[in-house]
Amino acid sequence: MQKTLRSPRHLRLVQIIVEKRRKTGMSQADLAKALGRYQSVVAAVESGGRRVDVVEFLELAEVIGFDPFEVLREVAETAQQHKAAPRLS
Repeated sequence: MQKTLRSPRHLRLVQIIVEKRRKTGMSQADLAKALGRYQSVVAAVESGGRRVDVVEFLELAEVIGFDPFEVLREVAETAQQHKAAPRLS
């Protein structure tokens, strides 16, 4: 199994989380406060330097207000598209 940190799936997940947070008008500090975490933890997630486990992902979905299943489908589709794309030498 390949490392997942900064993989195409991980990067897409992070991108979506950031987009969803910004769409609500929440700052990283607002999100951190709602999660009971430090802002630096949110920054680490959003910079791609920290993985999000399933439970954290569900908490992010609840606090930000997005459908976690929809996001997972999108991440999976992105990964499939990445695999199907021809590789350039």
